[in-house]
Amino acid sequence: MRIVKYPHPTLRYQSKPLRRVDSELKSMVHQMLDLMYTHEGIGLAANQVDLPYRLIVMNIKSDASAKEEEHAFINPVILQRKGKIEEKEEGCLSLPQIFAPVKRPQKIVLNAYNLAGQEVTWELDGMYARVVQHECDHLDGVLFVDRLSPTNLLAVKEALQDMEAAFSGERQRGLIPNDQLIAARLSELEGART
Repeated sequence: MRIVKYPHPTLRYQSKPLRRVDSELKSMVHQMLDLMYTHEGIGLAANQVDLPYRLIVMNIKSDASAKEEEHAFINPVILQRKGKIEEKEEGCLSLPQIFAPVKRPQKIVLNAYNLAGQEVTWELDGMYARVVQHECDHLDGVLFVDRLSPTNLLAVKEALQDMEAAFSGERQRGLIPNDQLIAARLSELEGART
């Protein structure tokens, strides 16, 4: 398992709901958390690790020893959004070294399933709400740079173009499959779990 970087096609994929919680899914969650900690992140969505599932993990302390802050949300749905706040620097593990201000609702109500297969509803605000919204966006194929103002997008445009060029180079060297092979793989994975 590895984090895919912009503009990898899976980052634009509409993730599909999962039907069951089993040992394989729990293993995926633990691998995602480990990867998130390795890269010093606070949240990670399944499509960031090239999986087509509606699954996110988070720990706003970015600390594996802070188990009480570890969360996995399966099939998350944001039911309500309230307020508006702009974080000065939002970033993403799939767009490393790119940070920009993003306006998001300050409070949300989240409905999801946990790793025990139980349905949970949480009222979240502050950083918790921001991380969940960022990761749920990923599940819909939306990146934080899609939410930037024209001025802020212009400020990161060169960095995005550099990432696009690096991706193209890796693909030309055969390190990243073509879009058709990626789509076929995602479809096969979906068929097994959704």
